Amino acid sequence: MESFTKLSVYIKELFHDSSDLIVRQIDWPGDEAILCQFSSLMDHAVINEQLKLIQERFKENLTNWGDTPSSSVEAFHPANLVEYVCRGESVIILVESNLLLRINLPRAAYRAPMEPSSEQIVQGPHDGFVESLDVNISLIRKRLTIPNLVVRKVIVSSFSKSPICYLYIESKVDEVTLSEVENRLRKIDTEYLISAGHLADFLEDTVWSPFPQLMTTERPDKVVSNLMEGKVVILVDQSPTVLIGPVTFFSFYQSPDDFNGRVLVGSFYRLLRIFSFLTAIFLPAFYIAIVSFHFEVLPLELSKTVKSSVNEIPYPPFFEALILEITIELIREASVRLPNPIGQTIGIVGGLVIGDAIVSAGLVSNIMVIVVAITAISSFVIPSIEMNTTIRLLRYPFMLAASMFGFFGIAIGTIILFIHLINLRSLNQPYFYPVVPFKPLVFKEIFFRLPFTKPHVQASSFVPEKTANESGEEKT
Repeated sequence: MESFTKLSVYIKELFHDSSDLIVRQIDWPGDEAILCQFSSLMDHAVINEQLKLIQERFKENLTNWGDTPSSSVEAFHPANLVEYVCRGESVIILVESNLLLRINLPRAAYRAPMEPSSEQIVQGPHDGFVESLDVNISLIRKRLTIPNLVVRKVIVSSFSKSPICYLYIESKVDEVTLSEVENRLRKIDTEYLISAGHLADFLEDTVWSPFPQLMTTERPDKVVSNLMEGKVVILVDQSPTVLIGPVTFFSFYQSPDDFNGRVLVGSFYRLLRIFSFLTAIFLPAFYIAIVSFHFEVLPLELSKTVKSSVNEIPYPPFFEALILEITIELIREASVRLPNPIGQTIGIVGGLVIGDAIVSAGLVSNIMVIVVAITAISSFVIPSIEMNTTIRLLRYPFMLAASMFGFFGIAIGTIILFIHLINLRSLNQPYFYPVVPFKPLVFKEIFFRLPFTKPHVQASSFVPEKTANESGEEKT
């Protein structure tokens, strides 16, 4: 009893005497045993059943009495005790034998794998990842019932011990890419890993670039299709968001709907999304440049309409566009933060009321409202949330350049943007492939949804450079 008292006091000190910590003595044949667990992480009925099974195996003098699918025995060490209990395991300390029996049956609380609201599709599977690492891996393995789907677990945070897993298909993964991922994970030095976005900062090649160099998704079908292309997938514990790399710029314009519908329909909408990139960035800038410097490019009838529309506006078109763009961003942000019924009302009513009032007050012109509305719609067509945000951000410097230098400013901005995309890399792979390096034979696979009857030429958003060279030689 004295040894139990001393050990229980020591254990409570290790866990700072938390109120949900359970430290009590239990019956054990021929030894003194102490149970240690967090009540908030336990299903006590399940633990009691498992404990009875282990005790029966111990009484039968089985050699590996503590080794079951959910339990194991090892030498007692205080550091291991702290780690296992914090993970949600139940630990039994056999005092005289100096053994530690761990029962790994934590009570996991997570939501159902419903379709993510930010990545909804018309046709195809409607399940999504949740805040459980094991459940997320099971959703992937359910679709890939193959032995060469490899799962590797690593601990990258020194304080919180947050586990992450990276997955790849052994027969398809690019070895150089896999080695790059493993090296970057090995170099991570952080106390606490908050989310997949936190992890992406350590893995991206250029953190300050506005363009995402890793794709994020909550869709298992999207993950599986990328694994089949030879990419590496990274899962973070307690996060439904999955990181995929390496990716190219054109990866963000592909949607699962492309492959669930007709070939021509999928190709048309993919081209429409890529066209929306040009509209979302350049349309306000072109309008500002025309109104400020280049009225002569408009037909005479249209120029009269535009001129009469902007004559009463008391400031330059740049500020006119800036007011509307910021207003739309405020409405969008408010609708996201509010509850769904209220958020939808704010988005519709707020947009209509403010749009009508701001034109009636003479603060902006009718044509500018149309231009900004088309621009906003074009940016929301993009399937990827990260690329959507990037495009909305990029239009501001182009609007400023157009207001200062007209078409010349837009041209200079386009050159700078193109140079940046050329130099950008994702896990040390070219980001603007197949434009740079230039692979004309791969263009049709990027811009068009090809039939599945020709799997060797099926669309792929990532092709390692070595494989691309070999593919080009074969097709030539």
